[in-house]
Amino acid sequence: MADPRGFLTTGRELPRRRPVDIRIKDWHEVYEELNPTTLRKQAGRCMDCGIPFCHQGCPLGNMIPEWNDLVWRDDWAEAIERLHATNNFPEFTGTLCPAPCESACVLGINSDPVTIKQVEIEIIDRAWDEGFVRPQPPEHRTGKSVAVIGSGPAGLAAAQQLTRAGHDVTVYERADRIGGLLRYGIPEFKMEKRRLDRRLEQMVAEGTRFLAGVEVGGPADTDVTVEKLRAEYDAVVLSVGATAWRDLPITGRDLHGIYQAMEYLPPSNRVQQGDYERSFIDAEGKHVVVIGGGDTGADCVGTAHRQGAASVTQLEIMPIPPSERPATNPWPTYPMIFRVSSAHEEGGERLFSVNTEEFLGDSDGNLRALRLVDVERSGGKFVPVEGSERELPADLVFLAMGFLGPQKEGLLDSLGVAYDERGNVRRESNYETSVPGVFVAGDAGRGQSLIVWAIAEGRSAAAGVDAHLTGRDVLPRPIDPTDRALA
Repeated sequence: MADPRGFLTTGRELPRRRPVDIRIKDWHEVYEELNPTTLRKQAGRCMDCGIPFCHQGCPLGNMIPEWNDLVWRDDWAEAIERLHATNNFPEFTGTLCPAPCESACVLGINSDPVTIKQVEIEIIDRAWDEGFVRPQPPEHRTGKSVAVIGSGPAGLAAAQQLTRAGHDVTVYERADRIGGLLRYGIPEFKMEKRRLDRRLEQMVAEGTRFLAGVEVGGPADTDVTVEKLRAEYDAVVLSVGATAWRDLPITGRDLHGIYQAMEYLPPSNRVQQGDYERSFIDAEGKHVVVIGGGDTGADCVGTAHRQGAASVTQLEIMPIPPSERPATNPWPTYPMIFRVSSAHEEGGERLFSVNTEEFLGDSDGNLRALRLVDVERSGGKFVPVEGSERELPADLVFLAMGFLGPQKEGLLDSLGVAYDERGNVRRESNYETSVPGVFVAGDAGRGQSLIVWAIAEGRSAAAGVDAHLTGRDVLPRPIDPTDRALA
């Protein structure tokens, strides 16, 4: 155990966010550094519970009490060993994960939980600074080859595990750079791409081969056909994500100025990569409306602020969540409460219990406003509140209403994989699809979910692939996708 009285004597403390008027002028991460002494005290708040429910809250099964204790003892080298034992990329989860582990912290029953996520990111940052993170090439090669399709967190986790297990791994990415949504979907102010780039350098040094700008599957003129893929590789891992976005097919949808969130965020990220001087979808001086109240919507909000939007309004059809955990949402489940992200803190307005009924345009076909109406729940449906209709001026609208599953046209249909009742790729307990030798990990099989689930599934799928190719059982298998308790 760390400090035996730490949870009694030390309150929860997080690093400050940089001042709003400063941070919206750049694209750097929003948090300031945390004093090492403060961090050590925060790690010391861990109670080392007899039953660490934080393990249950984390899909990766991170050994949180162990590395909290090691940070308290100032043993950073061993702390990163414990952290890397279950998580290939703690710099990704430490910046992007909503921390379900903290919601499950026993201290959180009647107090503020341990700052698990902050300790995690400090461990990996310290490990990079101290040179503790080194390439781990395999000692022996199996002679087996694996293709990983998609380079998001699930694909990268699967690739790293399989490379270290001795297989020859090639990662294919249809975008021009490796990283998937980590590269082009996550704004720089949430995770600077230097974190991704240095991890990719490590993976290249370990032996993983990356091919960007390559389309896999589909018609005969595709870069890599399904026939070529199956002929050249002993196994295939599908980590293509859930990219089929939910649309809003109402009157006026074809007006100029309405975009999907994933049409807006990638070019904004490309500006930071140096590809463009300015995004072709720029919010400067414009009235912006974001439809959808989740994390992707908040990413659009923060991006619009940095581009200099005249106003930003985020709409959510659901009612405003409670400020405290309701009785129907007990510990250790993830609390569905009202949260203020860094993007929301930067300005704008959030409207709840509203529905967009029509997009309104001018004579030139440009968006000028939305027709909104308040809604309330009745009989399991949202019904309009009489007399609540009004117009909301808008020059740009970004649709951030989630994703419906993977893109089926092309690779998936060409492979002939089966789908489950939700339209995701069906898989067995070893992550193998209905096509022998073809496995799936992450959102393509699970549906839209958290980055921590993607990494966990990438690790699990790698274990399934290794067992399929060699008959051995050497890679950790954190979760079973057929376990409905985890769905």
